[in-house]
Amino acid sequence: MKYKKSVYRSLALITQFGINMLVPIFLCVMAGIYIGEKCSIDWITIPLFAIGALAGFRNIFIMAKKIYSEPSSKDTSVPRGQRRDGEKDSGHVKKD
Repeated sequence: MKYKKSVYRSLALITQFGINMLVPIFLCVMAGIYIGEKCSIDWITIPLFAIGALAGFRNIFIMAKKIYSEPSSKDTSVPRGQRRDGEKDSGHVKKD
């Protein structure tokens, strides 16, 4: 079952990469076509396509950076100065 979960997670990640790349390109091309028709500047679509591609690459870079910088959820270590029961660790050793 764990294998299927990994496959679905990978599929979702690939889909997010695709959407993050295609949406800015699509929006910039549509804006280029609209501006080109309104102002009779047909060549404006090409630079806007390039801007959309750069924006898509930026989105993917930020998303990949977040994915690889997150600590793993398997890390169960207790932060320094904390005990597992939630009390503050004073650092002193009690002598009986």
